[in-house]
Amino acid sequence: MRNLDAGQKKEIFESFRQANYAWIVFAFVLGLLSHLFRTLRWKILLEPMGYRPGTGNVFMAVMIGYLANLALPRLGEVSRCGILTRYEKIPFNKSFGTVITERVIDLFSFILLFLLLILTQTGKIHAYIEQKIYTPLQDKFNLDLIGGSYLTWALVILAAGGLISFWIIRRKFRTTAVYKKVYNLLAGLLEGIRSLTRIKKPFLFVLYTFMIWLLYLLMAYVVFFSLPETSHLRLDAGLAVLVFGSIGIMIVQGGIGIYPAIAAETLFLWDVAETKGYAMGWLIWSSQTLLIILLGIFSLLLLPVFNRKRNDTTGSHTKEDPQTT
Repeated sequence: MRNLDAGQKKEIFESFRQANYAWIVFAFVLGLLSHLFRTLRWKILLEPMGYRPGTGNVFMAVMIGYLANLALPRLGEVSRCGILTRYEKIPFNKSFGTVITERVIDLFSFILLFLLLILTQTGKIHAYIEQKIYTPLQDKFNLDLIGGSYLTWALVILAAGGLISFWIIRRKFRTTAVYKKVYNLLAGLLEGIRSLTRIKKPFLFVLYTFMIWLLYLLMAYVVFFSLPETSHLRLDAGLAVLVFGSIGIMIVQGGIGIYPAIAAETLFLWDVAETKGYAMGWLIWSSQTLLIILLGIFSLLLLPVFNRKRNDTTGSHTKEDPQTT
């Protein structure tokens, strides 16, 4: 916001004061549902390996993971798998493999949404992509012919060296305890990744994935109604904010700062004034981030209490009995 003058900043804060926060609460509910669907989808990926963790533990693990990701990139993926290891006795490498699968599915879903946006909003989006995405990336990563040649040869040498090293290590050290531990770790990781090909409820998996992204879209869209200047916008504007805002979250940790700026520039394509676009971006980002913080802290506090009571009453049984399976 440092590029805005005092009058513009005052107008943004005035928008915060005048906003109808009932729509923010509605966005909270939609966000909660999206996290619940993500919880249920993760459980489907764990089932083929014989694990049936409690929905409560999986949900709290997901929310703590989101909270951790606000602090450090990819810390959330590690922390939520660690929680299932501790409270559900699911091997870390196997659950982490399913998280990798989840990320691939989400990336594929995002690409589909990006293509949908391009196909439906070609006129408005083409100029935005050219000016805000393609040109900066080209300027940043454009290499001259010599530099590109050196880079290519360096990658080839590294790949060849990696293959040779792997062959030597496997040949000389495959009988050692360290090799066996690493091998078992990678084997469990691959088993988790392969769980997608063995899921028992493919229709529900696709449905949950669809609902996750639909709710993400609606979370951004319903906040439009909190300000009179954006209440007329339709789902196409919400889709644009979701797609380009997600890119901002990938670039900057948690999307802080950059998400409202991207939202303002995106909504400008729909003739929304810059200050109102900034205000809307902050309202959307703040509502989503506040939900993660509240649910993450709540999960951190409740998780040990929940499992202590759970173990006192029913015990913890996460692995299916082979005889009953």
